[in-house]
Amino acid sequence: MRTIILVISMLITAVSAPAQRWEVVKGSSEYIYGEGWAPTVAEADRLAINDLISKISLHVASSTSQDDIEITDNDSILSRTSFQSAVSTYSQATLNNTEKIILENEPDAHVGRWIRRDEVNKIFEGRKAKVIDYVTSAEKAEIQGKIDIALKDFYWALALLKSLQHPNELRYETEDGDEVMLSTWIPRRLNDILGKISAQVASRTGDDVEVRIHYDGKPLTSIDYSYFDGRDWSNIYSAKDGVGTLELAPGNQSSHYQLRFEYEYRSEAHIDREVESVLQAMSGTPVRAAYQTIKAVPQSAPTARTSVAKASAGTTQLKNSFSQTAPSVFRMPEPYPDHDGRYEKTVSRVVEAVKSRNYDAAARCFTPAALDTYHRLVKYGTGRVMGTPELTFYRMGDGVMARGVQMSFTFRNGLRKSFIEDITFYMDSDAKIDNLVFGLDKTAEADILGKGVWDETARFAIMNFLENYQTAYALKRLDYIERIFDDDAVIIVGSVVKSPATSRRGDSNIIQVGGDIIRYNRHTKDSYLRDLKRSFASKEFINLRFADNEVRKLGKGGELYAIQISQEYYSSNYGDKGYLFLMVDINDPENPIIKVRTWQPEKDPDFGLYGPEHFK
Repeated sequence: MRTIILVISMLITAVSAPAQRWEVVKGSSEYIYGEGWAPTVAEADRLAINDLISKISLHVASSTSQDDIEITDNDSILSRTSFQSAVSTYSQATLNNTEKIILENEPDAHVGRWIRRDEVNKIFEGRKAKVIDYVTSAEKAEIQGKIDIALKDFYWALALLKSLQHPNELRYETEDGDEVMLSTWIPRRLNDILGKISAQVASRTGDDVEVRIHYDGKPLTSIDYSYFDGRDWSNIYSAKDGVGTLELAPGNQSSHYQLRFEYEYRSEAHIDREVESVLQAMSGTPVRAAYQTIKAVPQSAPTARTSVAKASAGTTQLKNSFSQTAPSVFRMPEPYPDHDGRYEKTVSRVVEAVKSRNYDAAARCFTPAALDTYHRLVKYGTGRVMGTPELTFYRMGDGVMARGVQMSFTFRNGLRKSFIEDITFYMDSDAKIDNLVFGLDKTAEADILGKGVWDETARFAIMNFLENYQTAYALKRLDYIERIFDDDAVIIVGSVVKSPATSRRGDSNIIQVGGDIIRYNRHTKDSYLRDLKRSFASKEFINLRFADNEVRKLGKGGELYAIQISQEYYSSNYGDKGYLFLMVDINDPENPIIKVRTWQPEKDPDFGLYGPEHFK
């Protein structure tokens, strides 16, 4: 009997210990706590976290003065209520210094979560680092002329800044060496950048209007915008190398058109869950300089080609990327003089066929293989030729490359409905087109072709590879993608893991970046292609935008190159942003082979970006 009583006593003590500890937590001023009840432990824990976050936000807001949280960005002031909402966005993944207790198990689960009050400040440190990272990226993008990325990163940094406990204390050293207070400096930068954007109508054909968009007098490499079509605001359109389009409602004869340049990028915020949660919790920040009214009468505009090429000679390198082994020498290849006009005549026939929508009229201009690509391209949305092509020809082996044709492509679905693309034609010695691809923007073109320290053949081969690569994904060319990957290629894909309970310990393929947990999966060529096939089948369109690229020639294997790219991916039902690394063998320029392909959504906190040093 004594033994039974002892066992019962021990059981009661074991059962009551968690409850006693929980009562201590609830009764002490040293802790902030939350609790949740649900049929499952997982759901009860989620509710406990939400309750805890709500109390943390109330505690932070009540212990922070209005002077500390007030951020004036011209048109709005951050109120205590909106600040409290911003603090509420901190997720379970961010609150990794909380403790958990299961008070009752399933099916009537009761879970408690708590944190020491003196630990609260630590939850802001990761977000401070992310604010600085976005501002650094924005400054670099602005220098390179990537104004869309600069606007997005500055605005996202401002949104995250508003969720810090003392936003006015966060300072930053600019590229010019000045120390600034970000809470006032970022709004000024947004207004300054948007104030330097100018737009004007170049031409109108029916209800289609071509516009030229410049930044500080130079054609913009890329910018996103919407416009009032006479009935409503449009979806997001993308301009490239200073050229954009408006598709007006039938009968619109307005004397002026209203444009709104994109800077919030809410539709893309899902690529960063912290940004997404902050944008959802807070009202937007209006920036009046984002709106512009332009005359409907066509205006003359400076030629895009000259301005961009000059600006490209001084572009900076991707931060945290591998360094160059040789000094940069900017020297563009000499254009090929098309004395008899054969090559120009071929391209002109294709342009006229596309303009008239009589696509088959240009069929005889293509080799059989290129004709298939042509049919795929003209079916890539509703395409039309922009303006009058300004053709430049380059000799490539026995053939010729033609650059200078731009087309707009419009789609039925998706938040982003229109893209401007350069079309590059590759022609054989008989002036027949044996390939056509979506071209890189003029900044990237000048950056690669202008690397005078490299052999000219290698420069053309690298650009040809990158343009074929992005075109293959856009046109869903699995046959080409399968052909360019080595059978033993190293393929690594990073993805954000949704489960906040995942731990880095015990799994070398999982790392944590700020509030995000990223898993790296290694694929075989076959498994990667299977996933790609499923992805292609679910999307109306795919569009890749290379925001940045850096190329390094490796000292082994002859013509072996390492390429780092900041890539933005858009489709009808998905979009993301990340860093692409490719190691490519172009010893045979006609048949490049990818030895390594990695993609990561964020820079790894330990090693930054994948590079050639990781794959020796």
